[in-house]
Amino acid sequence: MTSIDTTTTAAVTERTRATVQELLGRLVEGDPERIAALFAERVDWQIAENPAAWWIRPRSTRADVAAHFRDLAQGVQPDPDGNTVDAVVVDGPGAVLTGTLAGTVRATGRPYRSPFAMRLTVEDGLITRYRIYEDSLAIAVACAPADHEPPAVRA
Repeated sequence: MTSIDTTTTAAVTERTRATVQELLGRLVEGDPERIAALFAERVDWQIAENPAAWWIRPRSTRADVAAHFRDLAQGVQPDPDGNTVDAVVVDGPGAVLTGTLAGTVRATGRPYRSPFAMRLTVEDGLITRYRIYEDSLAIAVACAPADHEPPAVRA
């Protein structure tokens, strides 16, 4: 039977928690270069591609991360009161955050709200894995011109 070194696990968890809190602060500040500095040179990045939202596409490097947040700022006016983090769960190098994303697509002037879940892996104080799960339909609707409503989704 192997024993778990709880001191080491607790230390890793606290370092991960500190990185997550730093990321959240930098996201609020909105400086793409400072946000990207928290990511490893190579990052395992995944946000479901959304052809309607040109800023949502594959990324794999720290420079790509900075480009994503620059593109996002060009494409979306965030709603500071609508963006929330409701829960943060950290265990060792892994973290999961849930909440709501809200903003207005600049090109259309249309708002959106989307629940989200974010899954991160932190190694040596840098984010090496970044996953966002969001309501891509809500974002696609906000990206569509007002005179071009997408078809209703049937359950």
